[in-house]
Amino acid sequence: MKALFIGFVMILVAVLAVLPAGLDWGDDVLTFLRGFLPVIAVFISLILIFVGISDIKDRAAVKKDKNNMADHKNNP
Repeated sequence: MKALFIGFVMILVAVLAVLPAGLDWGDDVLTFLRGFLPVIAVFISLILIFVGISDIKDRAAVKKDKNNMADHKNNP
């Protein structure tokens, strides 16, 4: 419960920081996001590539196991 409350407080602080009536960091936040988005896009793309490669390996292993089981059934 404490973590939930702290999370909501942090979101409120972040929203107040970017509002013109608050700290007016809106332009700074947008500048940061413009520079950070390409970097995070590269990291997300790399993660997706690794997940795709892992998925291909898993499918190949399942197919190999099915073939081995079929061989065992045919040749006891």
